[in-house]
Amino acid sequence: MTPSNFPQLFLFPHLRGQPRRNTAPSEFQAKHFPGSTVEDWADWHWQLKNRLRTVSDLERIVQLSAPEREALSRRRGHLPASITPYYASLMDPKDAGQAIRRAVIPVTAEFVRTKGEEDDPLGEDHTSPVPGLVHRYPDRVLFLTTDHCSVNCRYCTRSRVIDHGEMAPDPKRWDRAIEYIERTPTVRDVLLSGGDPLTLPDERLDYLLGRLRRIRHVEVLRIGTKSPAVLPQRVTPQLTRMLRRYHPLWMSLHFMHPAELTPEVQQACGRLADAGIPLGSQTVLLKGINDSVEVMKKLVQGLLRCRVRPYYLYQCDPITGSERFRTNVEKGLEIIQGLRGFTSGYAVPHFVVDAPAGGGKIALLPDAVLGRDGRDLVLRNYEGRLFRYPEPAEESPSTTWPLIPQPTCS
Repeated sequence: MTPSNFPQLFLFPHLRGQPRRNTAPSEFQAKHFPGSTVEDWADWHWQLKNRLRTVSDLERIVQLSAPEREALSRRRGHLPASITPYYASLMDPKDAGQAIRRAVIPVTAEFVRTKGEEDDPLGEDHTSPVPGLVHRYPDRVLFLTTDHCSVNCRYCTRSRVIDHGEMAPDPKRWDRAIEYIERTPTVRDVLLSGGDPLTLPDERLDYLLGRLRRIRHVEVLRIGTKSPAVLPQRVTPQLTRMLRRYHPLWMSLHFMHPAELTPEVQQACGRLADAGIPLGSQTVLLKGINDSVEVMKKLVQGLLRCRVRPYYLYQCDPITGSERFRTNVEKGLEIIQGLRGFTSGYAVPHFVVDAPAGGGKIALLPDAVLGRDGRDLVLRNYEGRLFRYPEPAEESPSTTWPLIPQPTCS
């Protein structure tokens, strides 16, 4: 059953392009945050101050299941719960299996480590020359600005550090990272991540971007954030005016389900796009949340309407306690196969596995090249039909594809 507070973007298509302008608190706000105003709800500081973290916080909003209640009571030494009131308004109060709710409310399965799972599966700590900086690829670095997020996703790759104080936005730690970048001229691209950089005040983010922009060999700055999806109030006109001073600046936004694409989110993405910031999405493939062609197609097509280019579909990283979220790799290939040709190419992300132990991103594709018949390359299209591409006779094949005897081609 569709919850009463399900985002209206998909229930009422005529609302697309018309962000909701409330003149009174919503039913959800009036019920669960009595005394708060419309101005409070629109204030990202208020949203952060009123995050839901405990059993008592959440049982006011939803009917907690036994696994949820027990997990919330066992927070010591693990990724804490953190949910903004805005994002909580998207949760189904009765269905513990709803996508939004599964992604942010812990359950006891998180405490079970299965074979191959690690706290740091990508080996980031082993490719960190200074605290909070990961240098895995030759020309780019990952700058962990903070260990703080407005909403803590239960499948977070960095759950080992989030809200534990090890990667707090300390000026001395930032200085060491910036000094490493300054003395490493091969670094031309810096990705600010965390935690979520947009939980920082404008002034601190402005300072950091300014320091990095003054490094002559740094050509591109990027920000990785989930704030537009879980805290769209953060994307203020003041923020976008500041960000546009640091072009070329790109943003990688984290979206996981079409239910996130509310009018508020559409407005936030529109502000960023209007500031000239190219927007790409990064989506984690999650069992029972978005692991179907139907759901993923609705998500990627909705992202294009929000002016966000679907960029990556990630195989879920094998962090400790992640088995309940992880699909097999074939499921991701099946989804890409179900998107390619059946929707705009702009809507089809790259399916990647971030290889454990620091191997980096490895792109995976459904098999399209079946082999050769003479000099013809035999290809399979999105419908499963076979076609031949005649390669130039004067060119020697650069790849030895297997020979296919007399294929039946259209």
